[in-house]
Amino acid sequence: MANSYDVIIIGSGPGGYVAAIRAAQLGLKTAVVEAKHLGGICLNWGCIPTKALLRSAEVFHYMEHAGDYGLSADKVAADVGAITKRSRGVASQLNQGVTGLLKKNKVDVIWGVAEIATPGKVTVKPAPAEAYGKPNTPPKGALGAGDYEAKSIIVATGARPRALPGIEPDGKLILTYFEAMVPETLPKKLLVMGSGAIGIEFASFYRTLGSEVTVVEVLPQILPVEDEEIAAHARKRLEKQGFRILTSAKVTKVVKGAASVTATVETADGKTEEITADKMISAVGVVGNIEGLGLEKLGVKTDRGCVVTDGLGRTNVPGIYAIGDVAGPPMLAHKAEHEGVICVEGIAGQHPHAMDKAKIPGCTYCNPQIASVGLTEKKAREAGYDIRVGKFPFIGNGKAIALGEPEGLVKTIFDKKTGQLLGAHMVGAEVTELIQGFVIAMNLETTEEDLINSVFPHPTLSETMHESVMGAYGRAIHI
Repeated sequence: MANSYDVIIIGSGPGGYVAAIRAAQLGLKTAVVEAKHLGGICLNWGCIPTKALLRSAEVFHYMEHAGDYGLSADKVAADVGAITKRSRGVASQLNQGVTGLLKKNKVDVIWGVAEIATPGKVTVKPAPAEAYGKPNTPPKGALGAGDYEAKSIIVATGARPRALPGIEPDGKLILTYFEAMVPETLPKKLLVMGSGAIGIEFASFYRTLGSEVTVVEVLPQILPVEDEEIAAHARKRLEKQGFRILTSAKVTKVVKGAASVTATVETADGKTEEITADKMISAVGVVGNIEGLGLEKLGVKTDRGCVVTDGLGRTNVPGIYAIGDVAGPPMLAHKAEHEGVICVEGIAGQHPHAMDKAKIPGCTYCNPQIASVGLTEKKAREAGYDIRVGKFPFIGNGKAIALGEPEGLVKTIFDKKTGQLLGAHMVGAEVTELIQGFVIAMNLETTEEDLINSVFPHPTLSETMHESVMGAYGRAIHI
């Protein structure tokens, strides 16, 4: 039947489109249902366009500090409109790339809003007329509303910004990442609520371009999922740049004016303070898009706004799967992609390894960059490990000094009994590119001996990784 498939995937974000391509490679007749834009939030309104914004801010920063490199750059200025236009252009280019990849792999695109009628049957209704203020145009050749059948249905509907009661974003004064990504002007004063990756990245972007930025975090440290020592180093660097950071503090009330917001902030000791800003960004996490899919009536188990799955993407209802943000944390694009591959390989009868969330790296692309994988020092001790901890500062690395980036730290954590690498945590220049070395090491069950005996190229930032490992065993050379 024309409307019958082996696999139908609801959502075309990183998890959905990668799962679709892998399914097609495995010979499964595959379709993707999409209602807004191929590539999902990450490609269109998340990971990719934010990195384009941050790249512009980074270049601006270096131009402002040209004298540090023996150069001169006069009348350096940021054109917010042009920066935004470049970011949207990058997103558009990649959106077209995903369209081409799905076509190349003969994956059908069904344009509309999906609901799972019963296991094996999907009903698609017309897509909304607009998506985020722009006409919602289906890609050429897309199928439309109707009833479709599939042996396996994968939910990959992603997540949306979480809204706190009484502090709901309005898109004008209180922004989510959607609006924060397309500023018309640069706010003189900005308040950011939440210091996870999203909050800190936007705070970094706006601060670098000149906004006065205050960050409010309810927990005792910024970047709450990171190692305490790494987060403390990052905080010190950010405050040196002019950030004002309030931890163990929460926004209890927001009053909106004609062109500003005034937030009441309460600290752990009971003191309150009013902070007025031109704009406020709400970055207090995300929640899975589980509504309207028919999951509840089908008996699909959910927990705290996400679909419950096993390590292979299977839900408690046979034939229905879930991957990516909608399947719970960590809510990262690369986790979604890998989860999608695992899921369809299992559907195809292969025997993939279940997702090991302990080996998923996390990256924050502010200045300085932060990257990590595995257990923090605190978590390792809480788990009962007897550990060795190695640390190496960027100031001891020749390449870092040559780059003018001498502030940074690499921290590694090993099981003292076995030499197993339990975790790696980094802050400094280009650490989001370096972390993959430790990820591979953990996946290969590499020991400290293997890492110590590896030859790292000189001069490179990667030598800080080698020195950190050696430092855990009292063998660091350059400190």
